[in-house]
Amino acid sequence: MYHKTVLKNGVRIISERLDYLRSISFGIWVNTGSRDEKKLESGLSHFIEHMLFKGTGKRSSHDIARQLDAIGGQFNAFTGKEQTCYHARALDKHFTALSDILSDIFLNSTFDPDDIERERQVILQEISMVEDTPDDNIHILFNHLFWKNHPIGMSVLGTDETVSAFKRDDLIEYINSHYIPENILIAAAGNVDHQSMVSFFKPLFEPVSGGENPGRNRVMPNQNADISIHFKDLEQVHLCLGGEAPSQMNDDRFACALLNTILGGNMSSRLFQEIREKRGLAYSVYSFLSSYIDTGLLGVYAATDQANVNPVLETIQTEIRKLKRGELSESDLTAAKDNLIGEIYLASESADNRMMRITKNEFNFQRYITYEETVSKLEKVSIDQVTGLANNIFYDGGGSFVALGPVKEDALEKDFLRF
Repeated sequence: MYHKTVLKNGVRIISERLDYLRSISFGIWVNTGSRDEKKLESGLSHFIEHMLFKGTGKRSSHDIARQLDAIGGQFNAFTGKEQTCYHARALDKHFTALSDILSDIFLNSTFDPDDIERERQVILQEISMVEDTPDDNIHILFNHLFWKNHPIGMSVLGTDETVSAFKRDDLIEYINSHYIPENILIAAAGNVDHQSMVSFFKPLFEPVSGGENPGRNRVMPNQNADISIHFKDLEQVHLCLGGEAPSQMNDDRFACALLNTILGGNMSSRLFQEIREKRGLAYSVYSFLSSYIDTGLLGVYAATDQANVNPVLETIQTEIRKLKRGELSESDLTAAKDNLIGEIYLASESADNRMMRITKNEFNFQRYITYEETVSKLEKVSIDQVTGLANNIFYDGGGSFVALGPVKEDALEKDFLRF
C-alpha cells in the first residue's frame, strides 16, 4: 500500500507498506546533485554528504556509529548527478530510533572546522583512488568529454582544486540554497505505518524554511561529439564510446533499456559473446545506460591489450551496424524482455530497491507507478522501435570516444565511429 503526504512547507513524505517484511528501508533525499553545482562548486554536494556523518549538537560521529550498530542498522549515503540520499535500514521495531538518528544528522550537523579539514583529506584520497583505478576513471573522462562544459559531465567527487578550496561558509550556503523544502523527500518501504511516520517527521521537518535562494534552474546539456586519448602507462587500454540516449521522462527509455541489454547488458549479449567468448579479445566488455531527467547516454566499455584495440573497436562497430540494419529476431527481443522483467521483479523483493524506486518515480512523475505498468510498457516494445533507436543514438560522426592507457590516436584505425 502506497501513501503520500505533503507538509505545509512542501516537504514530501512517501511510503510503501510491505507487511511481509520485518525491516524498513528509509531515506531522506534531496533533489540536488553535482549537476546543480557551478564550476568552482564541483564536488560540494559530495563534500556535504560526507560531513553529515561527522556529528551533531547531541551526537558525535562515534555516537552515530555506536547507536546504529546497537540496533543492527545499516546506514549509508550517496551523491549522484541529480539527487543526494541519506539512507538506512533496520528492523521495523527500531524505526523510531533509526529515524531520530537520520533526522538529527540531516537537520543538526555542526560542520566543525576541524572535521572539515580531516574529511577534506579523505575526499582528496578518494579522488586519487579513482584516478588510480582506470576502469572507474575512464567513465569520468568519458562523461567530461561527452557533456563538455556542462556540470552534468563533471565528476561527483569534484577536483583536487575545488575540494581543496572549500570553506565552511561554502557548505552552509549551498545547504541553505539547495536543501530547501520543495527539494526534500522522506521515503520508506517495508513494514512501516505511514501515519506514524508523518507524526514523527512533521514536527521536525515542517519548520524547515525555504532559504534566501531557491536554487538554480537546470539547463539541458548537449552532447559533444569528439575523441579524446589519454596516454598512460597501464597494462591495458580502457575504451569508452557512446551516443545520446532518451531521458528518464522519454517513453523511448523502454526500448533503450532493451537495446542496452541486447548490445552488451548481460552474458548473452552481442558484445560479450563476440568480443569475449568467441574472439577472446577482452575480459571486461559491456554496454551501459545512464539516464537523467532531460538526457541520457548509451555507451560501451571495454578493456583490452594494446594490440587488440582496433579489433575490439571493429567488432563493436560491426555489432552496432547489425542492430541498425535490423538484424534482430523476435526471439532475441523476447529474451531481452524476459531478462529485464526478471530483474525488475527480483529487485521488487528488496526493501532498499522499493524505497529507491518510489522516490525516483515521485521526483520524475509525482506519482506511484506499479511494476505491472512498467512491465506492460516493456512488453509492447517492437523490433522497429529498438532498431530505430539504435539508428538515432549511433549515427555516423555523432559518437564520442575516450581511450585511457598505452595508446596514441595515430595507432587507431580511422572511421571507427562511423556506424
